Amino acid sequence: MKIWLDGGLQDIGSARVSVLDHGLTVGDGIFETVKAVDGRPFALTRHLDRLTRSARGLGLPAPDHDEVRRACAAVLEANPMPLGRLRVTYTGGHGPLGSDRGEHGPTLVVALGETGRRPDSTAVITVPWTRNERGALTGLKTTSYAENVVALARARERGATEALFGNTVGRLCEGTGSNVFVVLDGEIHTPPVASGCLAGITRALAAEWTGARETDLPLDVLGRADEVFLTSTLRDVQAVHRIDDRELPGAPGPVTAKAMRIFQERSGDDLDP
Repeated sequence: MKIWLDGGLQDIGSARVSVLDHGLTVGDGIFETVKAVDGRPFALTRHLDRLTRSARGLGLPAPDHDEVRRACAAVLEANPMPLGRLRVTYTGGHGPLGSDRGEHGPTLVVALGETGRRPDSTAVITVPWTRNERGALTGLKTTSYAENVVALARARERGATEALFGNTVGRLCEGTGSNVFVVLDGEIHTPPVASGCLAGITRALAAEWTGARETDLPLDVLGRADEVFLTSTLRDVQAVHRIDDRELPGAPGPVTAKAMRIFQERSGDDLDP
C-alpha cells in the first residue's frame, strides 16, 4: 500500500510523521474523505473547496489544490480497488508541544482504504451530548474527532452505525459523520448549516437534486418523521429503519427510495458535479 507524504509516494509501512506534528499533539488539522470508484474520485472539486474553507477557518495556509490533486491521482493509481475511501489530511505540521504553531509549514497526507457498499438502511441512536453551533470549529472538518469517536462507540454498543446530535438549543443537528434528513408529509427537510452541522458535500448534492428544504427542526422531530435518511461520502443516501427504540418499518420509504435512485443516477452521470 502506498500513501502520499512529504511530496511523494511512500510505503505505508515505512512512512513517518513527526511525533511533534501539531495534528497529533493538539488536533490542529483538517481533512476530507472522498469516495473513489474504480480509481476515480467523486466530487473532488467540492471537497478541495471545503478543505480550503476549513484551512481558512483554522488559520492554516491554503492547501495547494494542484498538489492535492496530484497526490490523489498518484495514490489511486498505486492502489487499484473498486471502491475506496480516499483520505486527505492536512495539519499544522511540526510544532511545539503547546497550542502555538511552529515554523515548519503544514503536513499533507493522502491515503486510501478499501471499502464496500453500505446497506440500504441502518439503525441510529441519539446521544445526550450536544453540538456547539457557536464554537470556533463549527462548520470546519477538523481532525478533532474524539467526541465523534465516543458517540460512535456508544452507537456500536447499541447495535447502530451512527449517533445523532442535537445542538445547544435542542435543535436537530447532524451525525458523527453524516447529515440527517427527515420526511414530513411527503416533503424532505434537513437542518440548516446554522444549526452547527457540517456542510456535507453529499448533503448539498442530495438537497439540490431532490429539492429538500433547509428547516430549523427540533430534535424530537425524529420521533414523528415519516421517514429519515442519512447522507455522507460513503453512505451516499441511506435510509434509517430504527432510531433508538423507534422502528420505521418498510425503510427505505417511498420518498427516501426515490432520493436514493436520484442520487445514484445523478452521481453516476457526473463524477465531479
